[in-house]
Amino acid sequence: MTNTLESPSQIDQIIEKRFSPRKFTGTPISEEILGHIFNQAKWAASCFNEQPWRFYYAHQGSEGFDKIHQCLSEGNKPWTQNASVLIIASAKTRFARNNKENRHAWYDLGQSVATLALSAWEKGIGIHQMAGFDAAKAKELLKLEEDEDAVTAIAIGPFDETKEDRSRNSVSDFTKNIE
Repeated sequence: MTNTLESPSQIDQIIEKRFSPRKFTGTPISEEILGHIFNQAKWAASCFNEQPWRFYYAHQGSEGFDKIHQCLSEGNKPWTQNASVLIIASAKTRFARNNKENRHAWYDLGQSVATLALSAWEKGIGIHQMAGFDAAKAKELLKLEEDEDAVTAIAIGPFDETKEDRSRNSVSDFTKNIE
């Protein structure tokens, strides 16, 4: 591995081009591709390698898709109808090894979802994470365990949209050198 800034790497290009689409084509995603994306998500770092994330997913046209769709906020329901797959991502809040509280579970889930997003983007598949969903309803409908929190809903699929203007804060806005 070289340490150079001369030309952007493939991962640099994926990170800089990625956005959260809202115009999905409805084209199905094969279990093979979806499995690959989930496989990449498992490699995210986690506290004690606990991997406290769970992904409850369903393909468009299935009862499971309708069940997840019911959990979405009214503002998210219209544009997610054409997603290929809907996901509820959850975090196990207790360590499997000792049943103690895992206060890093949500953070670890976030790293896994970020890895999933980059893997999907590399395959030409977009994901859009949503805070706009009813977590209690998701927990009930999907029968999540007592120590499992529904954290985010995700729409995933091929998309028909481009984003030219992706403004971001400058690095100096969120970093502080404390020499």
